[in-house]
Amino acid sequence: MISVPELNHQKTVEEISEFIRRVIKEAKALGTVIGLSGGVDSSLTASLCVQALGKNKVLGIMMPIDFTPKEDMDDAQDLADQLGIETINLNIDHVCKSFFQTLQVSFKDHGKKKAMGNIIARIRMIILYYYANCQNYLVAGTSDRSEALIGFFTKYGDGGADFYPCIHLYKTQMRELANYLNISRKIAYKPSSPQLYPGHKATDEIPLDYTKLDPTLVGLFDQDLSPKEVSRKTGISITILEDILHRYNRSKHKLTFPPTIKENVNLFSQY
Repeated sequence: MISVPELNHQKTVEEISEFIRRVIKEAKALGTVIGLSGGVDSSLTASLCVQALGKNKVLGIMMPIDFTPKEDMDDAQDLADQLGIETINLNIDHVCKSFFQTLQVSFKDHGKKKAMGNIIARIRMIILYYYANCQNYLVAGTSDRSEALIGFFTKYGDGGADFYPCIHLYKTQMRELANYLNISRKIAYKPSSPQLYPGHKATDEIPLDYTKLDPTLVGLFDQDLSPKEVSRKTGISITILEDILHRYNRSKHKLTFPPTIKENVNLFSQY
């Protein structure tokens, strides 16, 4: 049996809040911008930013497309109202369709859905940085450890941010901490749904439900157990564990500085 470590909720909130304040201060920024989707990751990150900086220094941007469920945007706005933060709601459907028309692609071509979804994620990143640049804010990333380890995010999309308050927390820990911070259970335990193409759900792409995936990741990456040992302790097949490791190895480039001709170049050595 492998368990995800239990959090000391208050200590975790304090540590993350201090981290957020330090990052903002060191960058001489005035606040933070965050994309709100109505899901647990962005909702928890926004809540922690408010805890750290105050509601007047957090800007929430909602960027629906024509197939974005209205319920998700309603949840995002309800969360923003609860936190008391300013929000901007931008429908990006026209922008996305301009890209797709230029490329002459359609979601009907199933082989191109993922690439098209990545364009949508990158358009959202561009918009977040526009508002961040205008106000001398930093962009807060919303990724969690579960998705980072298996590369379940878009490079230069939702993977494009200035800092990540919660990337050390597994998805199940994110849900628990959201519940602790009085984020509605509807949001905290909502099934993950990136919505980068019509009907897109996390379970379409991840190898296991998060309640099973997280203990598996703990065994493989935190406890350094072999796939055979993790399989014995969790009941997850070796085939799935090898798939998880393959995803990790294949997506390492998403989490590192792009390769250079000389290894370990220190771009900031003069300072």
